Amino acid sequence: MTRQPIGEKPLTNAERQARHRAARARGLPASRTRRPADHRSRAQRWRDAVAELLALQAGYAAWLEALPDNLQDGATAGALRTLCDLDLSELQAIEPPRGFGRD
Repeated sequence: MTRQPIGEKPLTNAERQARHRAARARGLPASRTRRPADHRSRAQRWRDAVAELLALQAGYAAWLEALPDNLQDGATAGALRTLCDLDLSELQAIEPPRGFGRD
């Protein structure tokens, strides 16, 4: 993934270095922060995703139970019932294939 040039043509190394030095002189930070890499295996990410879905479904079930009686026939209650009726046990039973000895 390459960056788009700032101007009409890419900067030379000298121009890039001069821009960097000017930014440092102005007190701007020299480095950018990166998001931490996700080092979990695919299998672990799958298990975490299924666990998150189960937790969401439990939260939706609690929300449905907490709805007042006058809202039990509304669209929100219908959507919550649909989410609660999903059978996620099949997803829980799936064990992803192992990947080339790295899992």
